[in-house]
Amino acid sequence: MDDMDFPTPDVEIESMTPDGLKGRIDAGEDVTLLDARMESDYEEWKIDGENVESINVPYFEFLDEEIDEDVLAQIPEDREVTVLCAKGGASEFVAGSLKERGYDVNHLEDGMNGWARIYEAVEVERYDGAGTLYQYQRPSSGCLGYLAVDGDEAAVIDPLRAFTDRYLEDAAELDVDLKYAIDTHIHADHISGLRNLAEEGVEGVIPAAAVDRGVTYADELTLAEDGDEFQVGDATIKTVSTPGHTSGMTSYLIDGELLATGDGLFVESVARPDLEEGDEGAEDAAKQLYESLQERVLSLPDETLVGGAHFSDSADPAEDGTYTAPISQLEEEMAALTIDEAEFVELILSDMPPRPANYEEIIATNLGQQETGDEEAFELELGPNNCAASQESLAGD
Repeated sequence: MDDMDFPTPDVEIESMTPDGLKGRIDAGEDVTLLDARMESDYEEWKIDGENVESINVPYFEFLDEEIDEDVLAQIPEDREVTVLCAKGGASEFVAGSLKERGYDVNHLEDGMNGWARIYEAVEVERYDGAGTLYQYQRPSSGCLGYLAVDGDEAAVIDPLRAFTDRYLEDAAELDVDLKYAIDTHIHADHISGLRNLAEEGVEGVIPAAAVDRGVTYADELTLAEDGDEFQVGDATIKTVSTPGHTSGMTSYLIDGELLATGDGLFVESVARPDLEEGDEGAEDAAKQLYESLQERVLSLPDETLVGGAHFSDSADPAEDGTYTAPISQLEEEMAALTIDEAEFVELILSDMPPRPANYEEIIATNLGQQETGDEEAFELELGPNNCAASQESLAGD
């Protein structure tokens, strides 16, 4: 949509930065958005929130000099409206058309691409291990990562390629050496930043169990076996094998306090089991996931915090703003964690959401089987993550 050349509006249009919009939403302000993308793009991926009213009117409805009255009737006249699109070109044009007609409008700078570049670090306040633990949050896709810091060392878990520079900058600001970059598994929804960080001198770590999927660069990295430990200052990161979402899915227990579960367990759902072997392998993977959850995760102390690699719109943040929760809370709230294996398998296979967009290309890139440029990689991973089973079917009564 934004590849088109849109006329420059005859009126001055104020822009809203993605960070500014996120700040307003987080502050609880009522926000009205006019999304000018095509309906299919809008339905797949949009900005949501309890205090967000979102209206979809595609940009082409505004191309004629005389805009249909039914179109204009959808747009509120009694409040400010932020117009957005994919990259910012169409939204500025649409906002101009509306401002000329007396509407109070601005447009979102860089559109949904700009929204996808928001990446925040939030301290996990309930973490009681050595040093400090931060959770990285990417609201556009729900991606989560972790930065463990103690003494003069740090480790990042599940880094994103799009934010390689951010991790290095954060380490520099904290005056620490970024010692490790660790992946929990071969991701299907975003391009990993592991190899990029390894090129910058950071020790890259992948699960040894993931190599059999066809990783082409395993000899350049450290392979983590179940039980292996990595020291970051006085903090210990312990490898915990938790297959199910993928055969190599691995969690990392950070100083005995928080289990970074990757895509195995989230605060509102459990993993989907069909992204490695497809539908035909999903049942066996679901059984493996059940065993991992029961024997490797839920067997930890009740107060152990769980932090996944994703959150969805249905997830509620903790008081500190992170998407983390103690095991005891998850067992109380998530029916999938308290049923037997047969019920579990039937439940998570019964209502599988769509697979992540471009997941086959993303997996091939993360395996090192295809080369993908930075901009192409960014475009591939835009949209929702869809790495969890359906939240609706997994919630408790």
